[in-house]
Amino acid sequence: MSCYKMEEKPLQIHLSMPDKIHILSTRALGDDLLEQAEGAGIAVDEIPFIETEPIESVEVQQEVESVLLLDTVVIFTSMNAVEAVAGYLIDEQPSWHIYCIGHTTEQLVKKYFPLSELVATADSAAALAEKIIEDSSITEVYFFCGNQRRDEIPAILSAHEIQVNEIVVYQTISLPQKIKVSYKAILFFSPSAVDSFFVKNTAEEGLVFFAIGQTTANTIRKYTSNKIIFPDHPGKESLFEKMIEYFGG
Repeated sequence: MSCYKMEEKPLQIHLSMPDKIHILSTRALGDDLLEQAEGAGIAVDEIPFIETEPIESVEVQQEVESVLLLDTVVIFTSMNAVEAVAGYLIDEQPSWHIYCIGHTTEQLVKKYFPLSELVATADSAAALAEKIIEDSSITEVYFFCGNQRRDEIPAILSAHEIQVNEIVVYQTISLPQKIKVSYKAILFFSPSAVDSFFVKNTAEEGLVFFAIGQTTANTIRKYTSNKIIFPDHPGKESLFEKMIEYFGG
């Protein structure tokens, strides 16, 4: 009686790789954050819906230079304003009392104005205005802003008889465009980017929106009832971490 032994074949297990999660960031995140997203199985497209540029004019230069000489209260609500004012610094370092919004703005204030006092920061314009009001000695402030600045700070401070001197140092340019990919989530970093996005787009069902702060979240709510998530403290890194956490990173 003859017998034979069947050839043993190695066991082959085919594991299907999970599909990547595709999200849209409406501003550049930087290589470090993109690598973290890749490691978490998230593919990020970076498509800007606005661009900003400093206003370079003799009039603005004269206004900024006059404030550089003052011992006064200064307000920044965006990193763009800080960088625009810093562009006018030559040898003169101001001695200001600064109030600002957001982690990135705070870091730039410390970088460009080391001789100034960073008095307070806040997560929103309204909260920042309330902190200014708490100091009864403040009767006048200088607000460096963009051409699309929000109304909260001038309105609240003026209502408390604090003179607000606005100096527009940068402009925001809208870049509306139609997106052709279905994303799981979209990251927004400013109300103006939200407005620009919804010029040519609508919110698909199930699309999750991540907002850098409460003001940006409120702007998204004007256009959709979709889920909106924002971090406890405004900042690009904080928003990114919130997104990674949400998708199970």
